[in-house]
Amino acid sequence: MLPSHSSFLLLALGLHAAGAQALAAEPITVAWREKPPYNYTENGVEKGFLLTRGKLIFERAGVPAKFVEEPTKRIWANFQAGKTNYCSLGRYKQPERDNMAQYSAAMHVDPPQAVLVSPNDLDRVRSHKSLASLLSDPKLSVGMIDGVSYGPRFDAMLQKSPAEHVLRTVDSASMLRMVAVGRVSYTLADRYGYEYARDHDPVLAQATVVEFPDAQGGLTRHIMCSKDVPAATMRKLNRVIEAMKITDKTPREDQAQK
Repeated sequence: MLPSHSSFLLLALGLHAAGAQALAAEPITVAWREKPPYNYTENGVEKGFLLTRGKLIFERAGVPAKFVEEPTKRIWANFQAGKTNYCSLGRYKQPERDNMAQYSAAMHVDPPQAVLVSPNDLDRVRSHKSLASLLSDPKLSVGMIDGVSYGPRFDAMLQKSPAEHVLRTVDSASMLRMVAVGRVSYTLADRYGYEYARDHDPVLAQATVVEFPDAQGGLTRHIMCSKDVPAATMRKLNRVIEAMKITDKTPREDQAQK
């Protein structure tokens, strides 16, 4: 006896539902870049307060995820190429990224930024009373990591700056060392990143942190995801982030969240 039309229909619907469930269960790839103490690997073990925080958010939200370390330029290339089921940790909101990604609630708020200055250029840098004035000095060079955002305001200021731009594809610690040994006049210093690097590299003691009243503070970092990640998934992540009240936690205080 041949199966009825309704039997075929039920079978097709069942296969479709099974396929949808399998697709839904596919882990999201969550990319992170090497940036101690936020995210890093030590002796083959993944560490970092932001990476730990990110894994905890996905776990508590019940969202399967596969965390992978990728260079910054590859992460952006993946987003630009339309890679699906894809997220990245600790990203700033940027208008030019809105057409290719969506953002979670803020998972971290940066402390105020400072400027790390080479010993060769300290007097000239200190002669400036604001960051805007410093960036207008064409006799100084500013070090930047290729593919990295320093925050919307600072990125916009850099685009108009007549200072020599020293763009390098290096990690944060290497850029700080370039300043300390006098290969570049100054760079924008991430507080946690600089403190970690200073504790692990005595050469950085040669550089000086200079404060400016118009330095950018309170930048928020988010989980940035491809547009195809369902809105329901983003809501799950946001509920966990909001419940954890983690945006004002320091790296050490994160231990209490485990």
